[in-house]
Amino acid sequence: MHDRTILVVDDDPHIRDVICFALQKASYSFETAGDGKEALDKALLCNPSLIVLDIGLPEMDGLEVCRHLRRTSEVPILFLSARDDEIDRIVGLELGADDYVTKPFSPRELTARVSAILKRYGAPGVDRDSEEEGSLRQGALSLNKAQRDVSVAGARVALTAIEFDILAALIGRPKIVFTRERILEQAYRDNMHVSDRTIDSHIRNIRAKLGAAGCGDAIDTVHGVGFRLGTCSAGAG
Repeated sequence: MHDRTILVVDDDPHIRDVICFALQKASYSFETAGDGKEALDKALLCNPSLIVLDIGLPEMDGLEVCRHLRRTSEVPILFLSARDDEIDRIVGLELGADDYVTKPFSPRELTARVSAILKRYGAPGVDRDSEEEGSLRQGALSLNKAQRDVSVAGARVALTAIEFDILAALIGRPKIVFTRERILEQAYRDNMHVSDRTIDSHIRNIRAKLGAAGCGDAIDTVHGVGFRLGTCSAGAG
């Protein structure tokens, strides 16, 4: 039995039931909410390990719920949407979501994505590769794989699980230029299908967060090829 609670947020009772049944079969516990306000209240009360969050909620939509959550919480978020809209997808990821599933979806795929996200976060009951232990440094940037911790000149920087894995791949081989396909292989190890624009969105988020911490040259773009680790200078804007 997993010692983890998943908060399922959708205004459609049938979809909530389908998701909860799939999670129960996978031995997860769960809580549910039918609108954005209830989702925020439940997230505060039950401290979930992950939130499955529908974008198309009444009154306060899922994107707004995510904005509120990200002010105080780094809880993993898996977005659901009735529209396969690239703009919604990019906006959701830029707000700090970890993954995105379009309706109609396979319950098995959804639980696989939940498990993959929790694995990246090192949630209780999930095995971690022993090779991920140890710290890596480049200039002012420090990344500890065992603790899933990133800092710039000693100041911690909060990244989502996907952002961490992308940065870990780059700092692990600092002289290598990573194509988007190779970044996908490193960060999405469960063979999930995401677009190149999704990778670009994650890179943009990482740069913004590290830049705000004074390390604006952490990732270089190699035009026509991909990305590599930059010099990571302290105080770089």
